[in-house]
Amino acid sequence: MRFPCVVTIPFVMLASLLLVGNARAADIVVMSSGGFYSAMEELAPVFEKTSGHKVILISGSSMGSSPTAIPARIQRGETADLLMMAGTELDKLIEQNLAVSGSRVDLVHSKIGMVVRAGQPKPDISTREAFEKALLDAKSIGYSASASGAHLSKEVFPRIGADGQIMSKAKEIVKDRVATWVARGDLEIGFQQVSELLPIPGVDFVGPIPVPYQKVTVFSVGVAKASKEPVAAQQLVTFLTSPEAYPIIQKQGLEPAALAAGTK
Repeated sequence: MRFPCVVTIPFVMLASLLLVGNARAADIVVMSSGGFYSAMEELAPVFEKTSGHKVILISGSSMGSSPTAIPARIQRGETADLLMMAGTELDKLIEQNLAVSGSRVDLVHSKIGMVVRAGQPKPDISTREAFEKALLDAKSIGYSASASGAHLSKEVFPRIGADGQIMSKAKEIVKDRVATWVARGDLEIGFQQVSELLPIPGVDFVGPIPVPYQKVTVFSVGVAKASKEPVAAQQLVTFLTSPEAYPIIQKQGLEPAALAAGTK
């Protein structure tokens, strides 16, 4: 019996399309702030395996005076394909024409958390009053030079105790994770995005700080204006916002933006 040749055509076409789609593997340069960096370290190999592309991951804060901050890198001409950072700071780069207008996609919602050195007593921070007491009792406090630290130093610490009482014993940590300082015993307690605290050994996670002091930061991704691989970059964004990525994202103490918005 002779089978109709049309039965084989779809398979041939599919194979051809797959070969064309993967004909050229791209190097995708990604600048990521700490809030999403640990998640990207786990997500990148999964994407590379399925896409054939390679992710080159560069660390930098969303803001601040450090020369390694993402805005500083971009403003002095460093090239990247994707910028992963606090959404409000990404918007500023879009306004400066350093990121593509309309390319912003929200990735995750992130909370501020607190750690102590491993084995040390965990203060109660479950209520506003308990959190304030923990700050007043602490001998030294660390906070990051990024979105969470800006919120704490400008909106939270000044509201607690006498004028300057908390800030006088607080230290801004630049170009390092706050939890690293706490783990060494250089600081008694430390605050940063939960996802930046959990991966660090030598500390115990106390929990997220309470309302009304909590601030949820939306970390977003956008295409850099000077991107050399915009098509491959968009494939990575599609993967990062797919349900396949959710378990890794949630393991880092982050909430996928689509779930937070109730759209998936």
